[in-house]
Amino acid sequence: MSRAAEKQDFSLFAKAAGDGRTTMDFVVEGVRCGGCISRIESALKKQPGIRDARVNFTSRRLTVVWDDRTFDPAAAIRLVEGMGYRTHPFTPRADEREEAAQASFLLRCLAVAGFGAMNIMLLSVSVWSGNVTDITPETRDLFHWLSALIALPVAAYAGQPFFRSAWSVLRVGKVNMDVPISLGIVLALGMSLVETAGSAEHAYFDSAVMLIFFLLCGRYLDHAMRRKTRAVAGNLAAMKAETAHRLSDNGELIEVPAAALMAGDRVLVRAGDRVPADGVVVGGSSRIDESIVTGETTAREIVRNSAVYAGSLNLDGTFTLRVTAAGDNTLLDDIDRLLQKAVGSRSKYVRLADRAAQLYAPVVHATAALTLAGWLLAGASVHAAVLTAICVLIITCPCALALAVPAVQVVTAGKLFRSGIFLNSGDAIERLAEVDTVVFDKTGTLTLPDPQIVNANTIDPALLQQAAALALSSRHPLAAAIARHVATAQPILGAVEEAGKGVRATVDGIELRLGSLAFCGIDDTANPPESAASVIGFRAGDRFAVMLIHQALRPEAHAVVRSLSRLGLQLHVLSGDRAAAVAEVAEGLPFSSWQGGLKPGDKVAFLDRLKSEGRRVLMVGDGINDAPALAAALVSMSPISAAQLSQAQADAVFVGDRLTPVLEALTTSREARRLMTQNLWLAALYNMVAVPIAIAGLVTPLIAALAMSGSSIVVTLNALRLRRPSGRQRADADMPLQPRTSPA
Repeated sequence: MSRAAEKQDFSLFAKAAGDGRTTMDFVVEGVRCGGCISRIESALKKQPGIRDARVNFTSRRLTVVWDDRTFDPAAAIRLVEGMGYRTHPFTPRADEREEAAQASFLLRCLAVAGFGAMNIMLLSVSVWSGNVTDITPETRDLFHWLSALIALPVAAYAGQPFFRSAWSVLRVGKVNMDVPISLGIVLALGMSLVETAGSAEHAYFDSAVMLIFFLLCGRYLDHAMRRKTRAVAGNLAAMKAETAHRLSDNGELIEVPAAALMAGDRVLVRAGDRVPADGVVVGGSSRIDESIVTGETTAREIVRNSAVYAGSLNLDGTFTLRVTAAGDNTLLDDIDRLLQKAVGSRSKYVRLADRAAQLYAPVVHATAALTLAGWLLAGASVHAAVLTAICVLIITCPCALALAVPAVQVVTAGKLFRSGIFLNSGDAIERLAEVDTVVFDKTGTLTLPDPQIVNANTIDPALLQQAAALALSSRHPLAAAIARHVATAQPILGAVEEAGKGVRATVDGIELRLGSLAFCGIDDTANPPESAASVIGFRAGDRFAVMLIHQALRPEAHAVVRSLSRLGLQLHVLSGDRAAAVAEVAEGLPFSSWQGGLKPGDKVAFLDRLKSEGRRVLMVGDGINDAPALAAALVSMSPISAAQLSQAQADAVFVGDRLTPVLEALTTSREARRLMTQNLWLAALYNMVAVPIAIAGLVTPLIAALAMSGSSIVVTLNALRLRRPSGRQRADADMPLQPRTSPA
C-alpha cells in the first residue's frame, strides 16, 4: 500500500450504513474491463467481515460495506493494490483533479502519437514506392533510421497508458488486453530496429505508432464520456436548498444551513424557495412543483398535513413545515443512493470485446512461446526462431479484434446520429441489442414535456390572446403553457398575482382574471369532464373561457408502441403521475402493465423484479426522479428535453418530439450486434488460418504485417454494411402511422 494511503485516518471517510454496517468509497485506478471488476469484487467478498463490494465502471469507484468492527479498511486497499490496481479513499475534489489530470495526459499522448504517425507515414510511403522503383539501399536505410528516431520517443511517451496498465497486472501475475498490445508494440519496434540495422527492405515503425494512435483515440473518448457523465451526475446537490428559515420556540425566524436541520424543527418556506427537508405541512397552503419526486410537471396543492419532500419548489403560497427527515436522510438523498447502487450493478455488464479479450491474451502468448520453443527444439538458429515467433505475434496482433467491435460502434453511432440519437455509452449498442422488455415513463417521455392547451380550437382567439398576455405575468407552470401557445403575446403592465388563486389586471377599464375557476367567477359546471387535464379559467369582463391543459402524446407514439410490440418486446408504463392520467395514455395500447403514483424507489424495485425474471430491460424516462431507474435498467434512453441528471445516466439521448428514435435504436442495435459477432468470428477465422502458416515459418514479417492490416480492413468493410437499411428497417420505414385520436 502507498505511504500516503497508510497515513490516512479512515474514520474520516467511513460512513454508517445502518444495521451496524459501515460503508466506504475508494477510487480504483487501472480498471479497464468487466474482468477487472469481477476480480476485484470476488477477492473482496471473500474477506472476513466484508458484506458487499461493488465497482462502478463509469466512475472507477469501489464501494465496500462491512459489519465487523475490527475490520481495517486499509486491508481492502492492500488487497486491491496487490492485484495491480492503485487505490485510495474517495474524496470528490481530489477525484475531480485526478480525472482532469488524466484527461490532459491522454490528450497529450494522443497528440504526440498523431504527430509521430503522420511524419512516419510520409517516410514509409516513400520507402514502399521506392522498393518497387529505384530507391537506393542508402536512402532506404536513412528513411528507416529517421522513422526510428521519431517512433521510439513517440512510442515511449504515447504508449504509457498501455505500458503502465500492462506492467501493473504483469507484476502480480495477471494479464489484460493491454499486455498483448504492449508486447506487440515493443516487439514490432525491436524487430524494426534489428531489420534496419541489417539494412533490410522493411521496417514496421509506422504500424506500431499507428496502432498506438488509434487505440488512444478510443481510450480518450471513453474517458471524456465518463468524466462528463460524472460531472453532470454530481449536480444533484444543486436541487438542495442551501439555507432554511427555522422557527424557534418563541416564534423567532432564524436563517440556518439546511444541513443543520433536525427532525422536529419547524421551517418557514416562502414562495420561490426550494423545500429544504422532508416534512409535513403544519400551517398555510400553497402549490408546489415536485417533478423531482414524481416526474409530474403539474403543480400539487398542499394544505395542512400534506407531505412534502426536499428539493420540491414552492410556487406561490407560504407554509410552515415540520421536518421529518433532514441531512442525508431526505428523499433526494435516497434518490442519490439508489442511483449509485444502480450504476454499480449495471457496471458488471461484460462487453463482447472484453469476453473475447479474456481468452485472446493467454492464447496469443502461449502460441508465440510454443512457436519459439518448437523451432529451437527443431534445431533452428536463435535468430530464425525469434523471427518466426515475432511473426506469430505480429500476425496475431489484436488489431482485428480491437477493431471488430469499435468499427461497428463507429458506423452505428453515425447512423443513429443521423436519426437524432446520441450515444452516451460505448457499450450501449450491445445492451440495446439484448433488450426484450421496454419500460416507459409517462410524463415527458410518452407525452411531450411541456403542457399544451388541448381545447384551444374551441376558444375565441381574441380571448386566448388576452389570456396569454396575462399569463406572462405569472410564474405558474399552467400559465406558462398558455403563454407559449400565443408567441406574439405582450405582457400586461401592472398585473397582480394572488398567491394560490391566479393573476389579475385591468385593461381599458375591463378587469382580466386568469387562474382557478372560482377566482375567475366561473361556475364549476363549465368545466368539461376530462379526468387527466388541468383546468384554468380566464375572464375578461362578461366573457370567459375554460382552458384544459394537458401533456399531449408524442407524435407517432401509438405507431411506435405497436411496432415495438410486433418485435416481440414486453412493454410497461411506470409513472409518478395519477393513475387516471396513466390509464388514459395506456388505454388501447399493447402494454403488459401500467402503474401510477410511483416514487423513484418503486420504479427501481419494479425493474429489479423484471431482472429477477431474466428480463433485459430498456428504460425510457426524462425526469430527475427517473435517474435511478435509468441507471438500474440494462440500458436506458432519455429525450433531449430531459433533466441533465437523467441525460447523464441514460445510455442514449434522442432529439425532437417524436418517439420513433426508440424504435430506430433497437432495430439498428440488433443489426449492429449481428455484425459485431460476425467481426469477432472473422478475426478468429483469420487467426485460425494465418497462425498455422506463421508457425510453419512460411511468412515473412512484411507478409505478417500485410495480413494483419488485411484482417483489419475486412472487419471494417463488414462494419460499413450497416449503413445500408435492413429489410426490417425498410419495412418499418414504410409503416403507416396511426392517427392520434385523443389529446392524451
